[in-house]
Amino acid sequence: MDEALLRSLTPSVLGVLVRRGADFAAAEDAVQDALVDAVRVWPADPPRDPKGWLVTAAWRRFLDATRSEAARRRREDLVDGEPVPGPVPAADDTLQLYFLCAHPSLTPSSAVALTLRAVGGLTTRQIAQAYLVPEATMAQRVSRAKRTVSGVRFDRPGDVATVLRVLYLVFNEGYSGDVDLAAEAIRLTRRLAAAIDHPEVAGLLALMLLHHARRAARTAPDGSLVPLAEQDRGRWDTVAIAEGVGILQAALARDRLGEFQAQAAVAALHADAPTAGETDWVQIVEWYDELARLTGNPVVRLNRAVAVGEADGPRAGLAALAELDTALPRRDAVAAYLHERDGDPVTAARLYAEAARKAPNLAERDHLTRQAARLHAGRGGG
Repeated sequence: MDEALLRSLTPSVLGVLVRRGADFAAAEDAVQDALVDAVRVWPADPPRDPKGWLVTAAWRRFLDATRSEAARRRREDLVDGEPVPGPVPAADDTLQLYFLCAHPSLTPSSAVALTLRAVGGLTTRQIAQAYLVPEATMAQRVSRAKRTVSGVRFDRPGDVATVLRVLYLVFNEGYSGDVDLAAEAIRLTRRLAAAIDHPEVAGLLALMLLHHARRAARTAPDGSLVPLAEQDRGRWDTVAIAEGVGILQAALARDRLGEFQAQAAVAALHADAPTAGETDWVQIVEWYDELARLTGNPVVRLNRAVAVGEADGPRAGLAALAELDTALPRRDAVAAYLHERDGDPVTAARLYAEAARKAPNLAERDHLTRQAARLHAGRGGG
């Protein structure tokens, strides 16, 4: 992948979109999405006309985002005429829409996908990445959900669990930096916590606050990612951490453990450690065991392998990792880290490079590429 070529083409592609009528901010977002697509597609299928390819991809991204925003606005206009459903605060139309899209006629997974697409503003690609499925599969799922509710009156709100899942995924997209939705997800979750006395709502709010508290330290001035162990903890938001821990403690005291409370407990243990070396990895492994029991989620088991590697040594972490599907996203990055800690820089460099090729965004790709380059340089490039 010729990164210099991508950088050189970016201004002219941006100019084409602006001349076609896109406002600058929307055009810039569309071009960034197109660059991510190029990083993913070009190594296997390089275009004959790189600029033309980028212009076409960026324009499609711009149209997709414009239509998504228009659809969201239409739904907000329509919902004004609907009766206020259940526990949703009448003052917040967006939260009301989340409940309405989580319709009882849909399965939870379909309701989440539909809400993320229609209300959350996420693209089909972003939703597919969150669910670890191909984009075409997610497109079919969203289409089926739309057909299911096409003749249904949106006057029955869905359940809280589905809405929490949507808010969590929206927050994750915002936190990753691809779409700035994290603050909006926190705002809506605060409103939901004020309206509903539910320990998992509190758990989700605590989790969001604890993760968001580290946001300022997650990237360097040049935009590169900073791993948790290397972050300047002095830049963490201690007020948000204290609020998140307080909310979590009150939720755990009710003895109705759910996955968001368990995830928040892991985040709280990271936040509580004065330095990375003082992190209580043994407790973190125990919380990941609880999460695995509650969810069966393979990503939980991937994170658990990292924690096991810290608590019991890298070989124990690699043994835990060996039980997971080799196609699991970010598995190669975890394997690279554990192999490096186990004193095998050759394997680690190869796996970092492989993980970079599969990275879902430019920031992560650049970070993994630098890790591979660092190890190559350390052994003389041999």
